[in-house]
Amino acid sequence: MTRFSVLDLVPVREGGTLAEAFAATTDLARAAERFGCDRFWVAEHHAMDGIAGGATSVVLAHIGNATRRIRIGSGGIMLPNHTPFQIAEQFGTLDALFPGRIDLGLGRAPGAGPELQRALRKNLHQAAEYFPQDVVELRALLTGDYDLPIKATPGYGAHVQLWMLGSSLFGAQLAAKLGLPYAFAAHFAPDHLDAALAVYRRDFQPSEACPDPHVMVAMNVFAADTEAEARLIASSQQQSFVRLRTGQPGKLPPPIADYTDTLGASAQAMLAHIGQAAAVGTSEQVREGIEAFVRRTGADEIMLCGATYEPEARIRSLELTLEACRAVAAA
Repeated sequence: MTRFSVLDLVPVREGGTLAEAFAATTDLARAAERFGCDRFWVAEHHAMDGIAGGATSVVLAHIGNATRRIRIGSGGIMLPNHTPFQIAEQFGTLDALFPGRIDLGLGRAPGAGPELQRALRKNLHQAAEYFPQDVVELRALLTGDYDLPIKATPGYGAHVQLWMLGSSLFGAQLAAKLGLPYAFAAHFAPDHLDAALAVYRRDFQPSEACPDPHVMVAMNVFAADTEAEARLIASSQQQSFVRLRTGQPGKLPPPIADYTDTLGASAQAMLAHIGQAAAVGTSEQVREGIEAFVRRTGADEIMLCGATYEPEARIRSLELTLEACRAVAAA
């Protein structure tokens, strides 16, 4: 049975504030718990006006206090930005505060220009080369499976569920070698989806924490009472994506009716490419889209993504989507 979860970037909308963004994320997490989602993840981004999840562990602590049962975690922490010891302490603390609820999804992409590298005091491209070793060290700091000269407190002995994130064959290969569950970011980088999942399942080496291959795939989903309304609320994220890919990132803009009709061929092709991992429409249309995506990927879990300008629209979208997801699960 496919399980369903939520990824949120803590979007900051045009005309809005950081406080409003955090409040909207908290409301969405509560709704995800109420609707029966398994997990609620926040992604680490830095120096972006429209995304407020940079201090990921702090945001997760706030969400943990606002919820009771849903698993919370990172989707993901970009480990080259940190040291394994720091992340072990942070997520060990979260596990102590919210036992049995913490996921730690790890990514390799530095995603940073020279300004951010200077601000973080890191050579991020060099740090990315040590990513496999850092993942092994981080796991050892949490589990003690290797004898290290120092223990993280909090951290050592924490029951944190580790995940490998990726959008290429590299992450799939590393997840398979280390026996970790694997989450593929098809919602913004679908190119290697099928090949990566095949490599992961073919080469998977069982571990104590994950005896069998376990796949989560992220997709953008926008549901509304009518198809026109769903396409309208989806246009805010579409605008953000086009702006990001054309070097003009900013805050989440208001929706625009028939937005894609205003775009040139290049931008339309860009959105169509991302759209292969998306479902937009009524509850029934979304159900069909998710069902086809699960058939294609064989995913054990689907991570639902998609920012809307009005926070209430995303909660309504999630409600309609979960109705569709239950139908998929029953099928």
